[in-house]
Amino acid sequence: MTKVNSTRCGCRDVFHAFLVKNATYDSPLEIPCLQLEMQKPNKLISFTKALHSTDYDAWVHFYEDDASFERLWNRPNIYLPILKRFNGVISPDFSVYRDMPLVMQFWNIYRSRAIAFWLQENGLSVIPNIRFSDDRTYNLSCVGIKKHGVIAIGSHGCMKIFTERAYFQNGLNYVIETLKPTTLVVYGTTPQDVFNPYKEMGIEVLQFDSEFMQSRKVVSA
Repeated sequence: MTKVNSTRCGCRDVFHAFLVKNATYDSPLEIPCLQLEMQKPNKLISFTKALHSTDYDAWVHFYEDDASFERLWNRPNIYLPILKRFNGVISPDFSVYRDMPLVMQFWNIYRSRAIAFWLQENGLSVIPNIRFSDDRTYNLSCVGIKKHGVIAIGSHGCMKIFTERAYFQNGLNYVIETLKPTTLVVYGTTPQDVFNPYKEMGIEVLQFDSEFMQSRKVVSA
């Protein structure tokens, strides 16, 4: 009914149904499915900086405060021409915290996937960002993503605290076993004990961080 109502005269599309107008869905929660992406980013630029940048030889990322890119969800058509100038985007990294109500965690995973689908529909290259909290979201974080492609994750804030590191490692193990990616794009640190097992499996790990925005291939020690 959201698709019907979104086209009804005088009815505002408050559900943003237009984002998934032509989508196919996965899981009982109907998460939009994305096309396989095999391209790798050469360098990254944050969404906030991309709005004013003229260096378009980069991929746009959303590893920043949600408030910085909530506008993309609210008015995506305004930002589409800007994003099209760049090589591609990593899908939005809406927060998925363990202490958020679970339905909100699911909602943010859906929102990221819906925008990613819409961007692909509009001709952009999109690397799916995988964001999870604990084992309640591990499965959903992979839903709608094709195997054997390029995926991205953010590791900032997930390594220094033992508990957070454990949740991250468990979730990442699930993601790797489920999606079997060829390339893992990491925004943040890549500790050897966490990432070496994947490199030994033949997965290419490309690291980016706020001080080094060019891609840096991580080599096993």
